[in-house]
Amino acid sequence: MTKPHTGPSPDEIKEKQDLDDALEEGLEETFPGSDPVNVTQPAPSREDGHVKRKA
Repeated sequence: MTKPHTGPSPDEIKEKQDLDDALEEGLEETFPGSDPVNVTQPAPSREDGHVKRKA
């Protein structure tokens, strides 16, 4: 017998809210602009070796 779907867990809700907040902040910081917002940070390239990034 299967369990009924109970909805997202509190952790899943918090993670989605955090992503939504990051996207909203990115939109506000770049408005007006023509480039789309990217919530994720790309991996550093070889040329970025001298740049310190926040974790």
